[in-house]
Amino acid sequence: MTGGANIDYLAIRRRQERTRRIIYAILPFVSLLLLLLGWLYLAASYPNLFPTPRATWERLLRLFARPISRMNLFGHIWASLRRVLSALALAWILGNAFGILIGWNRKAKALFGGVFEMLRPIPPLAWIPLITMWMGIGEAPKIILVLLGCFAPVAINAYTGIRLVDPLHLDVGRMFNASNWRLLREIAVPAALPAIFAGIRTSTSSGWMTVLAAEMMGARSGLGFLIIRGMEADDMALIMVGMITIGVIGAMLAVAVTFAERKICPWRARQLD
Repeated sequence: MTGGANIDYLAIRRRQERTRRIIYAILPFVSLLLLLLGWLYLAASYPNLFPTPRATWERLLRLFARPISRMNLFGHIWASLRRVLSALALAWILGNAFGILIGWNRKAKALFGGVFEMLRPIPPLAWIPLITMWMGIGEAPKIILVLLGCFAPVAINAYTGIRLVDPLHLDVGRMFNASNWRLLREIAVPAALPAIFAGIRTSTSSGWMTVLAAEMMGARSGLGFLIIRGMEADDMALIMVGMITIGVIGAMLAVAVTFAERKICPWRARQLD
């Protein structure tokens, strides 16, 4: 009797877990359906302001048949990705190094922390006039602008992760005569990886938004440029194509970062579900 009751209980738990997985798999499609229904309603209610999904699809196909600035949609996507990935690589290297430095070394924090706290609140777009006057409107200014938008969240999270390392773990390392460099490399940085990846995730979305804003000022390629071109030509369907593509690429970047975190920090896989 007891064994049968246990088996029934376990079977019920398995069915409940299977049901939850099915629900969680369906819910994203439900949200997309609701978004599509809202789009259809707005397109029917305000036809001059919202193109229909069909008109947007047709504009997407026309973008491949008649490229803008000699680029189809994939060309503009790559132009934006090239800028943001270059800036992100620099931000992840420099920002994590800086955050770890000021989090680990009190002298470095005293020397650089005040200046960083003063510059950090300045929004990236506020740098546009200075960067434009200093460097023009080429590719390098756009990458630098994105770097400015990505650097702060990376550095802050790396600093926070280092500061939150359990002192007991460091004391254990010191008991075994570990050097400061070994403590940092083998204890502090691995313990701070969740916070570091939080900064990487935040910087990815920040960089994607910043590069699109940068492309709206003087660029001849990229998704931000497509939106400006649509606004100038009163082409709402082209604007919608650009916005949808921005959302899709942004979601793909977020998934890629989460996948990398799962591989590097497998102990956090359950928390990321």
